[in-house]
Amino acid sequence: MGFPKYVVAGPSEMLAITGRGISEIILKKKHFVLPLQKCTRLNISPVNYSFQLQAMSAEKLPFCLPAVFTIGPKVDEKNYESLIKYARLVSNSGKESTYIQDLVKGVIEGETRVLAASMTMEQIFKGTKEFKQEVFDKVQLELNQFGLYIYNANVKQLVDVPGHEYFSYLSQKTQMEAANQARIDVAEAKMKGEIGAKLRDGETKKNAAKIDAETLIVSTKRQGESKKEQVKVRTEVEIFEKEREAEVVEANAELARKKAGWSQTARLAEVEAEKAVAIREVELQMEVEKKKAFLQTAKLKAELLSKANVEYDIKVQEANAQLYRRQKEAEAELFESQKKAEAQKASADAEFHTRQQTANSDLYAKQKEAEGVATIGKAEATYLGSILKEVNHNYYALRDYMMINNGTYKEIANINAQAVNGMQPKISIWSGGNGDGEGGSGLKDVASLYRMLPPLLQTVQEQTGMQPPAWLGTLP
Repeated sequence: MGFPKYVVAGPSEMLAITGRGISEIILKKKHFVLPLQKCTRLNISPVNYSFQLQAMSAEKLPFCLPAVFTIGPKVDEKNYESLIKYARLVSNSGKESTYIQDLVKGVIEGETRVLAASMTMEQIFKGTKEFKQEVFDKVQLELNQFGLYIYNANVKQLVDVPGHEYFSYLSQKTQMEAANQARIDVAEAKMKGEIGAKLRDGETKKNAAKIDAETLIVSTKRQGESKKEQVKVRTEVEIFEKEREAEVVEANAELARKKAGWSQTARLAEVEAEKAVAIREVELQMEVEKKKAFLQTAKLKAELLSKANVEYDIKVQEANAQLYRRQKEAEAELFESQKKAEAQKASADAEFHTRQQTANSDLYAKQKEAEGVATIGKAEATYLGSILKEVNHNYYALRDYMMINNGTYKEIANINAQAVNGMQPKISIWSGGNGDGEGGSGLKDVASLYRMLPPLLQTVQEQTGMQPPAWLGTLP
């Protein structure tokens, strides 16, 4: 029966107990193992699995996907449901066994190939993160039924399969695009520098023209103010002199008033009227000078400003035209490069598709032809087997039947008939007597030879048309 024993699991272990008093499996870290109970230690530490997965994209382009997965039993602290699945289905295989690795590899390869077949190579290459996440989710969904959990998944960079250098060509394409973009950036920077220099020159000339105009305006303004002061001083002097003269005249008038009476009053009014006219003339002259100075200033300012604006507009238009021309040249070069790349890619895709279709059609025709030959051979073998069985495995009877059925005897008879067709044999009978007077046996042999020559020579003449030589004799 045995004795109870107290078993304690290690930090990375769990105890799976089955047997007496346990319906299925219980998991413990420590337990009294009773008689008729079995305790198995489960190693729950995760293990790294490295794979080189080969898959094919939607364009039927193969690629290699290196991946490293860290996978182990999922430890659920509440009810250990996943760990029970692991103990029931997978725990029998040891840590050095390839059972779990083969299981994980089969799941990962299946999900990766299905997912890759629904995506193009460009989508897989650009969306590596999304592709990795989808592979992770789908593989985890399949591994849940075995109680396994993916602790970490690292999908490395995609690698070309020998004979299908897609990523190397894509890298060359990216390098060419980067080089073309760098050339465009250099051209744009150079263009901006030249435009900036032209703009700075225009701004400098514009500011210089503005300063010159303002200087001229100030100078003209100061000249006008100086003339105004001179006129004012001259006018005041004249007014003062006139006032002195008026005072003198007034004094004289006062002296003469007593003498002239009304004559003095009239003279004084006349003098005042003359002075008023003179003052008014001076004021009007001052206004005229002010207007002239203002008109000259405005005219000069307008001329300088219009000249500066015209030069600035001309420089801006030239810079814009040069910028537009260089932009169009760069766009034309870029468009031509893109069209050449697109044409090369389309030609390569069409040639590859044509070759692939031709190979597929040839393969399909060969397969169908082989299937037809195999089917005919199987039918003939079955037919010959049934006939051989009927004739009690007599191969000679089977041969005679096949020759009769296929008309072989008839063909042989026809060939023999064609061989003798047209022949007209002639039979000549020569008799040389009974040979009683020929002497001995030696003479009989010579006589027999001479009797054989005439029919032989006649037969040769009839069959070939050749005459015997004259020394031998002539035939009738």
